[in-house]
Amino acid sequence: MDSFISRLSSGPATRKPFPRARWKWFSVEINGRMPYDYKHHLSSLLFRSYSQIDEINCGQPTNLRNDPEILGVPVRFLESVLRRDGISALEFDMKGVYLASTRRLGYLAVYDFQALSSGYNDNASAELLNLSVDLQLDVVRWNRANQDEVACASERSSKVFIFDIGYVSAEPSVILSKKLISTMERGEGLIGISDLTFFLNDKSRVLASGMDGVLYIWDRRMNNFPCLEISIPNPGKQLNSLELSMDEQIVYGACDGGNIYAWDLRGGRTSAAFLSHKEVYHPPLTSIKLSSLIDQITPLKEQSRIVPRAIHSINLDPSCPYQLAFSLDNGWSGVLNLFSLRVTHMHCPPPWLNLPKAEDNFILLKRKPSWLPSSSIFASASSSGKGIHLLDFHPNPSSACHVDYNEETETGIGQRGWRATNVFVSLSKEATVCAAHPLETTIIVGTKDSLLLTVSQKFESSSCSSMSSER
Repeated sequence: MDSFISRLSSGPATRKPFPRARWKWFSVEINGRMPYDYKHHLSSLLFRSYSQIDEINCGQPTNLRNDPEILGVPVRFLESVLRRDGISALEFDMKGVYLASTRRLGYLAVYDFQALSSGYNDNASAELLNLSVDLQLDVVRWNRANQDEVACASERSSKVFIFDIGYVSAEPSVILSKKLISTMERGEGLIGISDLTFFLNDKSRVLASGMDGVLYIWDRRMNNFPCLEISIPNPGKQLNSLELSMDEQIVYGACDGGNIYAWDLRGGRTSAAFLSHKEVYHPPLTSIKLSSLIDQITPLKEQSRIVPRAIHSINLDPSCPYQLAFSLDNGWSGVLNLFSLRVTHMHCPPPWLNLPKAEDNFILLKRKPSWLPSSSIFASASSSGKGIHLLDFHPNPSSACHVDYNEETETGIGQRGWRATNVFVSLSKEATVCAAHPLETTIIVGTKDSLLLTVSQKFESSSCSSMSSER
């Protein structure tokens, strides 16, 4: 014992403490707050665990299978007609109880999400509504102020169909129409509705973007015709998508020519224009040419030729309202900072992967992505393969898609070695539309084959794992 004590005492008088990494979860519990970088780290771990969980067959139209001459289509063109089908739009209601879906061939369906995600490949019990409209359908939206109403519209029709799911009826409860005179003046091929939305604070007001480049506003308390029509500054260009700000005072519109416009619905100095029930030119607050902003990103400019591209969709980040995500027709996605009017994030797949097949030139489906409800993760269908991209669009330079991100120096939280990355989730079918559940981490994906795919974390019960270990 004495020798042991003397041996310890013969050592150095002072020893440097062994450096230990700070336990971050302990610090979160002590401080009572979660640092943003730590939240970013957790979210990156979350979406790395995503995979396809289930595949639900929505069913092919029986009339097309049994009657090849339906809609005047000969037998030899039946396959090409079926290729025109596909899930064109998906949206959850605000509580995530119901899921609305539209198909290009004119089918509107409403599902019970709990029954849809129960794991059984049978949509009969989950299907609450299945209606056939003799029209191509391209957009579906829930009335945010009245969750019993769901609306759908078509790029080939000047009407908006509103259905009340509280009543079992194949007929729409309300049909909103554009003025016939103005649509006839613009031509037969440009009369459709590309996107629409409802106001949360006023259930009687409906906002829609037209293929003719006009923004339409209906007040259902007055009549079923627009109370206001606002034209974009560039005539001849169509509006593909629109988005309302969180306070519902600013509306953003994405143009086929590659511009994003913002209008103040309060009117401002030209508020008299909003009292007129006719088409007016109301100057936008700002007009943003995306190609000019993307051209300012030096690394991207050195590798690619930046040209104006059509914008398929725009979406506001629910967890960061000043981030406006955009998707271009060449497969690129990015984020426009509404405060600085600067493109802060970009995701650019190689251009040679985005070349469409010759047979698909006439059936181009617009990609419709979706934000996850938190963590600024953007789910977008791949334009070149069977899968979806989960893009890290966090609003700081540590994001993998940030234009100022440096892979050599940026290693994440406390320099612990993890890197922010984007994730590609492989699917069994080619995706077109994504819809994220507003309260959970589940993503529903619509495909060109009219299937609904469930993408989420893959869980395994403890009993199954114990049985596998015993074997």
